[in-house]
Amino acid sequence: MATEKHTILGGKVHVYQRENSPFWQCSSYLNGKNRRTSTKEESLKLAKEFAEDWYLTLRGKQSRGELTNERTFTFAADKFLQEFEADTMGERSAKCLTNHQNHVRLHLNPFFGKLGLSEITTTKIQEYRLARMQSTYRGKHPAAATIQKETVTLRMTLKAAVRHGWLAHMPDMSAPYRTSTKVSHRAWFSPDEYKQLYTATRANIKAMINAKHRHLAEQLHDKVLFMANTGIRPDEANWLEYRDVEIVEDDATSETILEIEVRGKRGVGYCKSTTGAVRPFQRMVERNQPEPTDRLFPADHKKQFNRILDEQGLKFDRQGNRRTLYSLRHSYISFRLLEGADIYQIAKNCRTSVEMIEKHYAVHLKNSLDASAINVRRTKQSGASRRSI
Repeated sequence: MATEKHTILGGKVHVYQRENSPFWQCSSYLNGKNRRTSTKEESLKLAKEFAEDWYLTLRGKQSRGELTNERTFTFAADKFLQEFEADTMGERSAKCLTNHQNHVRLHLNPFFGKLGLSEITTTKIQEYRLARMQSTYRGKHPAAATIQKETVTLRMTLKAAVRHGWLAHMPDMSAPYRTSTKVSHRAWFSPDEYKQLYTATRANIKAMINAKHRHLAEQLHDKVLFMANTGIRPDEANWLEYRDVEIVEDDATSETILEIEVRGKRGVGYCKSTTGAVRPFQRMVERNQPEPTDRLFPADHKKQFNRILDEQGLKFDRQGNRRTLYSLRHSYISFRLLEGADIYQIAKNCRTSVEMIEKHYAVHLKNSLDASAINVRRTKQSGASRRSI
């Protein structure tokens, strides 16, 4: 509610101050719409000068036909969310839509919501980044990855606005001072650390007296071995059913392995394990006597797994990266690279791309480099052979 009001330019512009705000606001009715903005001034004299310039600018746009009743960011965001839900139904997880909805509701709408789409410029987007970097929640600033995810939602919303003709073109959304980001390697267990981990999970079984707790400890031990020898993601492991896994004799290697039909964020894919996954799977079948539709890992084991990591001092790697169940997948990929496996075949087996492996596991790619092809020395030619004929 305004506490003090003034009019200028024959009543065409109103200058007013709201409760609990030191800044003056200004408003004017033009082209069928009441338009308002903050002068960012605490002085009434300066606020009136700003309001006059602002009004004359709007009149100039009106005379040139540039002043239209454009859509707001909130309108475009609502449309984007409706289209995203309809277009990706059954192809993307519900969590993906929920994340976009939360980004819009918690951060993007409070900052951009009332702005017209043409007002969302490169400068405004940079102001949003700075505001988010300076904000805190429970004493912590948001991580760079969190702000990047919000920027992705913002970009998708603006693309929807361009597609509908509400926005002429996309603003430049690149961070002005970050031409490239630091390449981070995924947290993994080295061969020695992996041995320390599965030795600890085996000892954890013996420490359990209660039958229920012992069963969970046995499941965790087999889950660690299973994931480290298949490279499947934790969410894929949670959805895995016994009918999705088959013990086979591999023709190429003459070894007994598992063939797995994986259902995850990329749809249905396939995986061939190493021999190390066979015995843990057999133990689970013997122990659980499952139906074909029963899940291999009905419990997520996160608390038990984190407790063992803390007890063994394995929770963080040497770069300070936090290890989780996902680190077993990273370990699988790292072990295969260290053993010189073909990177393209690893990517296919793990349902990811060669680019992702090169980006996040490049520390292990030295084993795939051919020194004989790199350290080539051209033989010096004699003077006679170089002479033209």
